[in-house]
Amino acid sequence: MTVEIRRGNTRFMERVGARATWHALSFGENYDPDRLRLGPIVCHDEHLLGRGQGFTSHRHEELEIVTWVISGSVVHEDTLGSSATVTPGTVGHLTAGTGVSHSELAAAPQTRFVQVWLTPDEPGRTPAYATAEAAIVPGRLCEVLRPTDGATFSVARLAAGESVSVPPATLRHVYVATGALLRSSLAEPLSQGDAFVIDGEDGQAPIEVTAAVPTELLVWQFR
Repeated sequence: MTVEIRRGNTRFMERVGARATWHALSFGENYDPDRLRLGPIVCHDEHLLGRGQGFTSHRHEELEIVTWVISGSVVHEDTLGSSATVTPGTVGHLTAGTGVSHSELAAAPQTRFVQVWLTPDEPGRTPAYATAEAAIVPGRLCEVLRPTDGATFSVARLAAGESVSVPPATLRHVYVATGALLRSSLAEPLSQGDAFVIDGEDGQAPIEVTAAVPTELLVWQFR
């Protein structure tokens, strides 16, 4: 089993007007041949937006796009006729499939959200968009969405001193959306914007982490 710590201050930051974006993987001008993807994830971005800022209508194909809002709200509109306001505790899921155009704009000041793009397990899907309320139980790792076969997105909200176990998987990505984790079996503490990647075969032991302060973790598991 290999554990890789990814520090927030090592990511590429892009600033455009009242929008700041942190790219965890190679993206646009930030080309990094060692970080082109993580399993099916080809983009893992965190955005901080002023009201009305974001991304005007643009087109995607053959991607599963998952949006998780940390604070504020994001308005999604697309050429399918979908219109939704995504707020904390709600997940947005766009299947780009054979092609769709969409926009994502902040509807509140200081809007923070994480967006992940994944390659689909099969091409040619019919484009679709949906939102869903996440059934989050404080202190537990709660499944939120399975956007593709073999990919699970979960969220944990922990009080200071609470611990949670990340179950075994072939590949795991744990992102500290807010708060901080104490020093643990990972050998060093982590804070907001940091992540760790666990790459190992099925059957490896779970990883337990403990919150130093109130903390929200975004967890991807791939079999």
